[in-house]
Amino acid sequence: MFLALATVFFLLIYAGLIFYYYWHWKQLAVFVPQKRYPRTKVSVLIAARNETQTLPYLLHALANQTYPPNLFEVIVVDDFSTDDTWNVVKPFVTDRIKLIRPNADAARSSKKKAIETGIKNAGGELMIITDADCLPAAQWIETIAAFYEQTGAIFIAAPVRFTHNHSLLQIFQALDFITLQGITAASVQAQFHTMCNGANLSYTKEAFLKVDGFAGIDKVASGDDMLLMHKIWKGDKSRVHYLTSDAAIVSTEPMKTWKDFFNQRKRWASKTAYYDDKRVLVVLLFIYVFNCFFIALIVASFFHTAYWLLVALYLVVKTSVEAVFVSSVTAFYKEKKLLPYFPFLQPLHILYTISAGFISQWGRYEWKGRKTK
Repeated sequence: MFLALATVFFLLIYAGLIFYYYWHWKQLAVFVPQKRYPRTKVSVLIAARNETQTLPYLLHALANQTYPPNLFEVIVVDDFSTDDTWNVVKPFVTDRIKLIRPNADAARSSKKKAIETGIKNAGGELMIITDADCLPAAQWIETIAAFYEQTGAIFIAAPVRFTHNHSLLQIFQALDFITLQGITAASVQAQFHTMCNGANLSYTKEAFLKVDGFAGIDKVASGDDMLLMHKIWKGDKSRVHYLTSDAAIVSTEPMKTWKDFFNQRKRWASKTAYYDDKRVLVVLLFIYVFNCFFIALIVASFFHTAYWLLVALYLVVKTSVEAVFVSSVTAFYKEKKLLPYFPFLQPLHILYTISAGFISQWGRYEWKGRKTK
């Protein structure tokens, strides 16, 4: 009886949370830029480490932007790459494309140090941050700048998607990431908690300097996105926005191996203990316990076969509730073809959530050949 009541309790709370996200996701209007001449000076910042293979594609994409060339610059901060990144970028250097290194020694450097150095050297009013392995659409800068001018936002979270083939690993990552992006958009829209992704975000130089940049959150190597977002959000909640637009999406490749995938997610989750936004911690803790409860139900079912009905109820309700939300988000990303895989990936997603959440709080992880905590 206790397990039955606990199952119903957890499912009701979880369903309420997902429908809360779904409701606020549906409130987001697709951004339509007004026709007017742009005026904002933009600095695109790229913190790059060991990106010989990907950076040329990004730099070509930036060269083909529709935004007036005289209004934006590109700053590539080579974070002490151990490959040929520096020499690969050199031919692209012009008066609008800078190539620099962080203002730190190689042993103490990090993505935060790279971004910080980029901002110090930036002449723009609006910083647009992306990763070296991303590809933006031609109207990317134009759309973000227009959103900034029309809304007065000082921090803008924007959409990211994974490219994928037909492998289990890549389909799993694409669906998982689309769900995270939907939650990110909904949470920002609702001001429920602060989420974003460092592959596509923007903030004013003034806002960054006003909160003293990464000071106070520089002890952890990751967190250049969400931890900074929360600092800025605390100062001016009404000017932190999410940009919903096809033209604002950047695409990036998923991890090629399960080992790399878990290492990436370990890195993402490693900043959890440093979140100042306690609302995020409460949600993450509940979701973690909710997934652990599924394992508890399975274990209990080996001792009492009637509990297999609870396992089935858990999976059916969880999948059905999420499917409504995920279906809407995949429609925005034009990835509805992935939906047939969604129910079958549920057990894998539960196991991944539990294992990644646990191991992220222990030991070190590796990023671009650099081991860090």
